[in-house]
Amino acid sequence: MPNANIPRGIMPVRYRSGAMYNGAANIYNVPASFATALFIGDPVIGVTNTSDANGIPNVTIATAGGGAFILGAVVGFVAAGEPPVARTRDMSVFRAASTQSYVLVADDPDLLFEVQEDSVGGNMVMGAGGRNADLIAGTGNQNTGYSGWMLDSSTLNTTNTLQMRVMRPVERSDNDLATSPTATNAKWLVSINLHSVRNLTGV
Repeated sequence: MPNANIPRGIMPVRYRSGAMYNGAANIYNVPASFATALFIGDPVIGVTNTSDANGIPNVTIATAGGGAFILGAVVGFVAAGEPPVARTRDMSVFRAASTQSYVLVADDPDLLFEVQEDSVGGNMVMGAGGRNADLIAGTGNQNTGYSGWMLDSSTLNTTNTLQMRVMRPVERSDNDLATSPTATNAKWLVSINLHSVRNLTGV
């Protein structure tokens, strides 16, 4: 059965240790000057030496490829306020462009994420675990609130400047890897290879 084409960016699943992800996240600010919408699963990066008036660090969308570092993935939004409060069901499921907002980011460097590979560069091989690959930017879904980012299968290599480390395929009945070498739109467990917390030069 073909895999469903439902990219959701990078979604935290568990830790390297095997412990399940418990929803832990840190709060960051997205300034109104940032003119791009943000969605659940979007990878973000901190903005150098900037924060809101309360000292909450600023983030923006990460850059796909090019050796670009990543802080973590957006896992939720909270409304502006002092202190910030949870959004209600009447609020948008994504962060609209050019709107000041607080976002919750899963930024632990030991997290593993589920991500869908794209179907453009050729399917990844079954034994892709242990190699690296870049992300490819995608358009978020304003109805579901999920990201459109995916894993760029054409970049799979051992190069140490690629953004993500491929760990293994997602072991689930709706993830078909039977087609040789693998099925289109397969889902993989990955970690952030270029994590900004482990960038010794700082950001």
